[in-house]
Amino acid sequence: MFPGTADSVDLNLETLKGDILNYMAASDFAIFRGFSGGLEELPVISWDAERFPDYRMFLEAAQKVGQKMIVFASREFEEIEVEEALEGIEEATVPREEQRELERRVRGARKHTGETCSLEMAFSHNSHLYVYEVQPDWYEEFLETCDEITTLLPVGDGGEHEDGLGGFYSNN
Repeated sequence: MFPGTADSVDLNLETLKGDILNYMAASDFAIFRGFSGGLEELPVISWDAERFPDYRMFLEAAQKVGQKMIVFASREFEEIEVEEALEGIEEATVPREEQRELERRVRGARKHTGETCSLEMAFSHNSHLYVYEVQPDWYEEFLETCDEITTLLPVGDGGEHEDGLGGFYSNN
């Protein structure tokens, strides 16, 4: 495998981030540094990063349609995400054995604190936003666990946020 493939993403997203930024710096693209997750409310067309993981193919498509600026964002996994998920487990109505399994899965993600958990690139063309996004398997598994926890929370618990987890896990 070469840098930029999905398999290498799971090994080290930080390396991929450096590869992408170096590649764009050597190209004619202007890099606009955005916030990860900042595209969530916008209508987007997502790149199929599973079947076509090479970021250079995405940037080549942008170049072929005349784009000069690429929005680039990355995000690091934070300890607060683990803590909020554990709080959600405490509030969930689940048997003790299932609670322990959820706690084990959430705590397993703690070792990734400080690691890059999401990379996004985007460009606008003909009123559409085209997006390339990659996340390592461990982070996707963490998000799936958080979604599972959310479904186990009591409805109308009077909490500050509707989903009980602070709306923090909507990065898919």
